Amino acid sequence: MFGSIGGPEVILLFIAALLLFGPRRLPEIGRTLGKTVADFRRATNDFRSNLEREVRMEELKDAIRPIEAVPRPEALARGAFLDVVSSAAPASPTEPDSPVTPTEPPAIDGGPGSIH
Repeated sequence: MFGSIGGPEVILLFIAALLLFGPRRLPEIGRTLGKTVADFRRATNDFRSNLEREVRMEELKDAIRPIEAVPRPEALARGAFLDVVSSAAPASPTEPDSPVTPTEPPAIDGGPGSIH
């Protein structure tokens, strides 16, 4: 619908701004407008770089998750050792119907001069 601004349009806008704001205020408005555009570009670039960094971090996390899921060698060795020990140990027969009698703790004699 609208094309890019060409040379005659820029000249027309400059003349209109000159008439509206005057020759003294025009440089001040130009500096302010330039600073605003520069700040906007800087903020846009910061936002873009932060977004790209977050996307890379998520990709790295997704790549690391399968690696973290693999058990470590020492855990594998410990698990194999526990399997060997548990298969080599004889099963102790227990009688579930036998009553369990608690043992009394031994009496402690403090010897002569102890307080009872």
